[in-house]
Amino acid sequence: MLTLVLETPGKLIATDTPTPAIAPAAGETLVRIHRVGVCGTDLHAYAGRQPFFTYPRILGHELGIEVLAVGAGVTNVSVGDRCAVEPYLNCGRCIACRQGKPNCCRTLQVLGVHTDGGHRSRIILPAAKLHPSKTLGYDQLALVETLGIGAHAVGRAQLRAGESVAVIGAGPIGLAVMQFAKAEGARVIAVDISPSRLAFCRDRIGVDATVNASAGDVAAQLEALTGGDLPTAVFDATGSPKSMHAAFDYPAPGGRLIFVGLVQADIAFHDPHFHRRELTILSSRNALPTEFTRIIRLIEEGKIDTAPWITHRAALAEVPAKFESWTKPETGVIKAIIEIPDDVG
Repeated sequence: MLTLVLETPGKLIATDTPTPAIAPAAGETLVRIHRVGVCGTDLHAYAGRQPFFTYPRILGHELGIEVLAVGAGVTNVSVGDRCAVEPYLNCGRCIACRQGKPNCCRTLQVLGVHTDGGHRSRIILPAAKLHPSKTLGYDQLALVETLGIGAHAVGRAQLRAGESVAVIGAGPIGLAVMQFAKAEGARVIAVDISPSRLAFCRDRIGVDATVNASAGDVAAQLEALTGGDLPTAVFDATGSPKSMHAAFDYPAPGGRLIFVGLVQADIAFHDPHFHRRELTILSSRNALPTEFTRIIRLIEEGKIDTAPWITHRAALAEVPAKFESWTKPETGVIKAIIEIPDDVG
């Protein structure tokens, strides 16, 4: 079957790999991949900046799939079901898993990062990682994982209705954070360097205010928007060391700084400035199974519209020629979707 492999940074090639056997083992499923979302993890891997990553690798963890066959004991999905995929393969035994945090399992394997993912038409997956929907299309299902990252980060922050929140980075993960921060009743300020992305935040997400980080002192702009207080919660979804360093200046005294973006670098801060304000720093990694279920329900109920997010599309065979352009902000990419036609399996 046609498969895309990221051989080394910047080198994405089309090749042929064996199609999985039609009979999955107990507890497993054979699935047909219809849609794959392209996210910051994929772009960072392409650029050679993704932590926990080795080459060569088949990318792709934001998947909209169809169940083709099920193994013995599978009861949560049936042949023909359309599903979102929870791409976090956890052990179920370590202390994180035992405490209900499989998203940070000690031996976590994420599809498309630590183990090969979905840039191909068929793959064997554990049935427990499939989240079905009777009404959602494959585009919508492929975006559930991105939304889950934002939902989990907002849950980590324990936002309160009415508090001022800044979200740095208006890519898909930042947009997901904004979406769920608004759902908690927060006053959301989007921070980015792209005027077009900031316009998207205003027009499509409905944020309360925007800050152009290239137009002057970000902290001063945030102070002006919060009556001199600064935001009580600041999310950094950039994956940029420079941005993450600067973010320590943005929370109000007693506030929280939540790092959603992941970067292959050390992040330092000035301790007296940090202690004086008694800041809380939180990391946020992946999402929980319950968040997938919740997000599917919200999309089904029409409370989240994923359609405006998708700005670029390509068939699987076209992706090697187009992927480089998706790494460039000037192309206006919010979310690219890969379509896998029926004739590539």
